[in-house]
Amino acid sequence: MVHLIWAGLACIGIIYGLFNGTIADVNEAIFSSAQEAIQLIIGLASVLVFWLGIMKIAEEANILKQLSRAFKPFIARLFPDIPKDHQVIGYITSNFIANLFGLGNAATPLGLKAMQGMKGLSENDEATRSMITFLVINTSSLTLIPTTVIALRMQYLSHSPTEIVLATLIATCLSTSAAILIDRLFYFKRVNKKR
Repeated sequence: MVHLIWAGLACIGIIYGLFNGTIADVNEAIFSSAQEAIQLIIGLASVLVFWLGIMKIAEEANILKQLSRAFKPFIARLFPDIPKDHQVIGYITSNFIANLFGLGNAATPLGLKAMQGMKGLSENDEATRSMITFLVINTSSLTLIPTTVIALRMQYLSHSPTEIVLATLIATCLSTSAAILIDRLFYFKRVNKKR
């Protein structure tokens, strides 16, 4: 659906440029934007490759397993519907760790596997309590190192691209705490309504 919206907006802009007599400006904007997008992608790719390499080193050094063990009791409390030794817990933990280091692109496949696993545990097509909780926490995304934002700031020649780390940590701690509280509030409200 989103691709249709973007295509519609592009077509409207081109048609408006034709009728308004500014099609040359539209062409110039298209090509300059395409060039900027390629430069941005190359800059972001290098930083993401670096952090994905760090994650791979952490995985080989069993740091991720230790982090998973540290997070396991917390995740078991957040997702009581999922058996404690189920494979989904590993996907959820890995997704949270990737988000913690600001690697949203690396977290996405893990999040999709976690959702598929939770759907497999479900008996119907409705979203389960665990699926909703996972979605809410994943959306609020607690982040220690905002890798992508730092890469963007470096790309646009920021004098100190890492100065946002503390602000990001505070903002994402607040958003994740609020997300968990609101999720629990609505869950208990639903449970009480059924009684």
